[in-house]
Amino acid sequence: MRDGPARQGHWGAMRIESFPPGDLAPEAPERPRPPRRRRRAVSVLSAGLVVGALLAGIGVITGAAPDVALSARAEQTPQQQVAPDPQAAPDPQAAPEPADPRPTCVSMVEALSPRDRLAQRLMVGVEAADPAGAAKIVRDSHVGGIFLGGNANALLQNKALDAVQEAGNLPVAVAVDDEGGRVQRIDDLDGELPSARAMARKTPEQVRALAEERGRQLAARGVTWDLAPDVDVSDQPATSVIGDRSFSNDPAVVTRYAGAFEEGLRQAGVYGVLKHFPGHGHSSGDSHQGRVSVPPLDQLRQADLKPYTDLLAQLDHDRVGVMVGHLDVPGLTDDLPSSLTPATYTLLRDEYRFDGVVMTDDLGAMKAVSNRFTLPQASLTALAAGADVALSSNVEPVAPILDTLQQALDSGKIAAVDNDRAVERILAAKNLCRR
Repeated sequence: MRDGPARQGHWGAMRIESFPPGDLAPEAPERPRPPRRRRRAVSVLSAGLVVGALLAGIGVITGAAPDVALSARAEQTPQQQVAPDPQAAPDPQAAPEPADPRPTCVSMVEALSPRDRLAQRLMVGVEAADPAGAAKIVRDSHVGGIFLGGNANALLQNKALDAVQEAGNLPVAVAVDDEGGRVQRIDDLDGELPSARAMARKTPEQVRALAEERGRQLAARGVTWDLAPDVDVSDQPATSVIGDRSFSNDPAVVTRYAGAFEEGLRQAGVYGVLKHFPGHGHSSGDSHQGRVSVPPLDQLRQADLKPYTDLLAQLDHDRVGVMVGHLDVPGLTDDLPSSLTPATYTLLRDEYRFDGVVMTDDLGAMKAVSNRFTLPQASLTALAAGADVALSSNVEPVAPILDTLQQALDSGKIAAVDNDRAVERILAAKNLCRR
């Protein structure tokens, strides 16, 4: 979801003590996954401790007294002295890494029924003025996420979202668009956030701090996902579809500032989503109003795609998502927009080596898609193409969407193994399990 009307941590302890057995999909050969980037501490040993251990061993083997061994060691030239082996023994001072108490994502997926696995792949709009209705949608459908658009004040006050969380079989991703400028949700409650273009006049550290403060405000109100930052590279006039939502027309500037914004959200415990892949910044129009085109793929690689190249190489793929726009891209798409085209997801997975959650832009209220497809049709087409999450801002019955997806899963149009891996990524993004 990119924008809407003007002005428009992660999970706590799981409430589930056990899961009902679910129907398991036939096991398929494991596909290699791109490595997820994590930092690990490296222990460095004291050279003196290692040498002492070596000399003690010499004494045992030769029967020489310790002082004899030390004398022989002292007479060696530096070239003759044995260098310590950093892998020789564990550092007695190094504390062991604590065990991850979370279940594996595979085991969590196996405990879900096939229909509930499909439900995890839906993020649906709810009526912000009707907290009870939002809770009922979650209770009845077990959707993985809800989207709060427009004026969401009723759901963002008085702990109203607590009841929504309690209604689900698993914690629910609660998402908003809160980029700043024209696209923000809690300005009436917590103050305004500058637009991306205005933020780019600050330092990256100042933007990181702003995003962290905003993330803490969102988290305090029950929001867990922010569909931001916008990483489009654009020089459009400020009020155009992207316009001042873009940090800059310079890919390096976009990378620095979008990276700072994402880092601030992450430090606040809010999951950020980079958008709109493969690049909406030089589009011919607004995909809210109809089909739009952008430059050919080869041209996008020269500027619009560079922030993805740089950011996705640095970030932990379980801690950030990517949103795909509804764009016609020569050299990538043909009859369908990018959000419904398999080649888009292949590009993101294979060339950009992204193994995190990939979601669509709004499938229900944006005419680039809704002029041609019903919401169940669009959701099926997107998930079959390779999206993990189908997003819609519409408040519509969820059962018809799930019925359509269930038929596709039963017929093989949605592959069971692909479905399970998508759900693994979603549950990991919610911080519910370890992959």
